[in-house]
Amino acid sequence: MGGALFAGWAARGLAPSVVVDPSPAVAGTRPADTVVPSVDRVPAGFAPGAVILAVKPQMADAVLPALRGTLPHDAVLLSIMAGRPIDSLMQATGGVSAVVRAMPNTPASIGRGMTVACAGPGVTSSQRELCTALLAAVGDVAWVEDEALMDPVTAVSGSGPAYVFLLAELLEHAGVAEGLPAALARQLARRTISGAGALLDASGEDAAALRQAVTSPHGTTAAALAILMADAAWPRAVTAAIRAATARAQELAK
Repeated sequence: MGGALFAGWAARGLAPSVVVDPSPAVAGTRPADTVVPSVDRVPAGFAPGAVILAVKPQMADAVLPALRGTLPHDAVLLSIMAGRPIDSLMQATGGVSAVVRAMPNTPASIGRGMTVACAGPGVTSSQRELCTALLAAVGDVAWVEDEALMDPVTAVSGSGPAYVFLLAELLEHAGVAEGLPAALARQLARRTISGAGALLDASGEDAAALRQAVTSPHGTTAAALAILMADAAWPRAVTAAIRAATARAQELAK
């Protein structure tokens, strides 16, 4: 995700930056920037307006202590790490005053991401604008005032692409089971989902209205939906899935 964000910033003429990544493979991929293996190797005098924390939650305990006492006093810490709350980030970094927590999703890698952000109490209006500009480089941005909403945000949009990929997978397999050649089944599944998504994005209508418009009475779509909606099968499953993902996000925050 960090790489996707960086690509979006580079396309928009990112100001001079320093990438901290211990992987040697990264060093040759961004020739216009300084790439260092650790925070203590950041060039002296480099004073960023924003520090982006793009690591997995499992790496937090190894990464956050290195930031303690190293952040410029007027920099905002923009974290895209799942599950780690703002107060925890402030404490782990030695009381940094300006923290923004954000949750992008993987379509950011093609500039079609959805990111939701929440600002900590010390974030200024100019820092919020800076974070909006950085996140908007890879898609749409929305803000919430209640940090507790970041957990269902993670469940719906952060994890959401996986649900869509699962649908594509199931459509493809079902098509093959009905006799379609594998290549055609894959093409049908992928183009149907991407096309329907584009139509939904372009339309001002509610998703339910679009579903109803394509469902002719007693037709093939109605026959399929009768199975998917029987005993509220899909509504129950999706609701339970989002609830489970939300609960897991809450566990990661502890």
